[in-house]
Amino acid sequence: MDLKLEVIVLPVSDVDRAKSFYETAGFRMDVDNTFSDDYRLVHLTPPGSACSIIFGKGMIDAAPGSAQGLYLIVTDVEQARAELVSRGIKVSDVFHDAGGLLHHGHGAGNAVHRGSGQERIAGPNPDRTSYASYATFSDPDGNGWVLQEITQRQPGR
Repeated sequence: MDLKLEVIVLPVSDVDRAKSFYETAGFRMDVDNTFSDDYRLVHLTPPGSACSIIFGKGMIDAAPGSAQGLYLIVTDVEQARAELVSRGIKVSDVFHDAGGLLHHGHGAGNAVHRGSGQERIAGPNPDRTSYASYATFSDPDGNGWVLQEITQRQPGR
């Protein structure tokens, strides 16, 4: 049985501000429907993604900005970062993890390193190993996104 992730619900405080941010970032607008004074749904999809995001009014009780560690997979993290920056999105510099791969927590759009050997090192992984180079950004509410460079997938993906 296939289980495909279809949509992620994001907690936001200002629907129009979030909509503008994600459209500026290049996400495709799929739906913007107001069903009542208490319920509005906005649905957008990142370029090339099979999974979308939704947010709105009356959708989720989670605190705005509490969604963290939302990964966007790219084939060239430096190019993806440059494109987002050219669109006016504030993105961290590209980095890699001293331990090789990043298996640590996230907070406010930035990787949080938990121990020695897990330091953030400036620039992409020197070998450009898949799963090992990153950049981060947050939406206006602080929902945290990670760009992760993957050029060769693990088997079964």
